[in-house]
Amino acid sequence: MKLFITVKPKSRREKVEKTDNGYVVYVKEQPVDNKANLALIRLLSEHFGVPKSQITIVSGMKSKHKVVGIKNFSGE
Repeated sequence: MKLFITVKPKSRREKVEKTDNGYVVYVKEQPVDNKANLALIRLLSEHFGVPKSQITIVSGMKSKHKVVGIKNFSGE
């Protein structure tokens, strides 16, 4: 399953919101040294109830707009 994600780094609260175009994920970490990407994977893992090893960033490693793949998951 592929998800379209917009990441909002340096947020006060961490949360995952579903929108018409995909998801908006708010993370506390700054987009430095891959910290925001790791926080994104952690939050998606908690939100969808899948192991972190099943989540990969397909494209957008250095962008706020990402495509994320989740293996062995059919949907929310």
